[in-house]
Amino acid sequence: MDENKLSYVIIKCAIEVHRELGCGLLESVYEEALAHELTQAGLTVSRQKSVPVIYKGIRLASVLRLDMLVNESVIIECKSCVENNPYFEAQCLTYLRLSGLKLGLVINFGKYLLHHGVNRVANNL
Repeated sequence: MDENKLSYVIIKCAIEVHRELGCGLLESVYEEALAHELTQAGLTVSRQKSVPVIYKGIRLASVLRLDMLVNESVIIECKSCVENNPYFEAQCLTYLRLSGLKLGLVINFGKYLLHHGVNRVANNL
């Protein structure tokens, strides 16, 4: 499944989570519920996946922790706050560049209407 089709399924699952739980819970709760929905949809989900950071050809001891990686191709960053912050998209883009992946989704479950909290972040897609 390509990234665009996969993002459609991910957003559909996120809407289901938001519909069931509403807004105002901790980010970790939404991450766990979304992982469950995605797994039920037949997708492969890795949570808190470590990604190495390569700086000028050397591997740093520090690693990145992605909230979720779906089917080894789409990064999901879960948030739970009232306002979106441009930093969230910048963070996701950095993760995409360092991992070599093309698509990420920042999903802010803190919004009253989830579609106001979903942002696609593309890296040469």
